[in-house]
Amino acid sequence: MVNVPKTRRTYCKKCKKHQPHKVTQYKKGKDSLYAQGKRRYDRKQSGYGGQTKPIFRKKAKTTKKIVLRLECAEPNCRSKRMLAIKRCKHFELGGDKKRKVRPGTAALIVWNPSDCIVTQAGLQGEQCSGLVEVHTGSRHFSLSCCALVSGVASVYVISQAGLLIDRDTTSVIGYR
Repeated sequence: MVNVPKTRRTYCKKCKKHQPHKVTQYKKGKDSLYAQGKRRYDRKQSGYGGQTKPIFRKKAKTTKKIVLRLECAEPNCRSKRMLAIKRCKHFELGGDKKRKVRPGTAALIVWNPSDCIVTQAGLQGEQCSGLVEVHTGSRHFSLSCCALVSGVASVYVISQAGLLIDRDTTSVIGYR
């Protein structure tokens, strides 16, 4: 899976310096009916005689090369250029960045936040006592190290998992 940011600082030939560029994926335009090859093909195909030109049927590749369209963000420039990158099956433009999990910590991913229920989170001053149980559908996780965030009683941090869980809405807020 390739994830490309929507903006990129790169060299602009017109400005003759590095500028921020807006990144979009290049898409092929609609074929013109009046191009010489199309006019010739249509004339040859007309009338009797069936298919006159070979139809390609030996496709070997399963992916296409991704082409990025870079547009200079400078208002007076707006020059565009193409940049081909390698082949990939899944291409994403401006998606969420991957979070690195530190070695030695357990990463908990809650697939359906609406099913997530936090129980046994008793408060004692600034710390939670005992274990915290996280129920996600059919799976149960018991985690320790639950601490209070910025004095708000409804929000807990499970530092072992690196997740912020809101006790009131019983959903995962985000990663730490």
